[in-house]
Amino acid sequence: MNDSFARRLGIEHPLIQAPMAGSTTPALVSAVSNAGGLGSVGAGYLEPQAILDQAQAIGALTDRPYAIGLFVLPDEFDADMAAVAKAREQLDALMAREGLDVRTSLPMRWAPRASDQFAALCEARPAAASFAFGVISPTQLRALHERDIYVIGTATTVAEALAWADGGADAVCVQGAEAGGHRSTFLHDAEDAMIGLFALLPLTVRALAAHDRNIPVIAAGGIMDGRGMLATEVLGAAGSQLGTAFLTCPECSAAEAWKRDLPQVQVHQVTTIRGFSGRAARGLRNRFVEAMPEAAQGLPYPVLNALTAPLRRAAAAAGRGDLLSEWCGQAASMVRPQPAAELVTRLMHEYRLAKRELAH
Repeated sequence: MNDSFARRLGIEHPLIQAPMAGSTTPALVSAVSNAGGLGSVGAGYLEPQAILDQAQAIGALTDRPYAIGLFVLPDEFDADMAAVAKAREQLDALMAREGLDVRTSLPMRWAPRASDQFAALCEARPAAASFAFGVISPTQLRALHERDIYVIGTATTVAEALAWADGGADAVCVQGAEAGGHRSTFLHDAEDAMIGLFALLPLTVRALAAHDRNIPVIAAGGIMDGRGMLATEVLGAAGSQLGTAFLTCPECSAAEAWKRDLPQVQVHQVTTIRGFSGRAARGLRNRFVEAMPEAAQGLPYPVLNALTAPLRRAAAAAGRGDLLSEWCGQAASMVRPQPAAELVTRLMHEYRLAKRELAH
């Protein structure tokens, strides 16, 4: 399964750089793809034209396969404007207390229109497309397959993995509780879907086989080196998806303060957070999380995400990592700052070494 998965995608290594929305760049994606992995654009926050611009930039840097990752969301969102006003007041007061000269504002839209993002994805025609937060429609699946785009669905439970398999996905990525960033959960409450990767992975492989859904399973969550990649393979994974491991690469657009904080992360500081975006996500418990306004905690995604966006940008510019959404996986302190291509080479060397040692 490992070899056939890589061959189908046209990549050398069973390694995917996670589509981290807001942190990927054409330089990062192309570097990973040129090194033999599958680089991924985190396009969840991008307007359609920005998706096309990034695809063009990547095409100028590599002719190797890459992926584009999107969120499965409705086109429009309703918001309780009274609750929004109260949250804005409390968020602005927090920024004032922290000495940042930035305040919230009402955006033109709470999020890019998902159908327009999908149309841009189809026009860009990457080798693969990955999705989180839900299952795409049969019409969308057909549109992707007509363009020979490999479809990867993200799941946090066995039931979600089966939903993707039944929906026609070419592969499913299981996101263990250790994974950094937004939880992809869509059939359950987020708290009920915090399943460790090394339990979720074999359970999913077994369930797919029992339902005659023999599609590759990709492992994600807490994988930081080649040993971890091999461990997931032993449990049935066809490939590994790493996100946090790439955050400290110079090609990654994560804020410098965020990058500086990661090597010092204590394992008990990584927690599930809603106060930055309104959707459960894994990251560092920092000053913002501890001072999170009560009114803001009640706003849903993407409303709260849009309100805090200018605050996070200002915090990044001021070097205030403690006021950023410092998303990271459980093993964040194992990051190794180095260029992305060198990291891919290092990961695969560790993977091969661990495989030889296991054979003996």
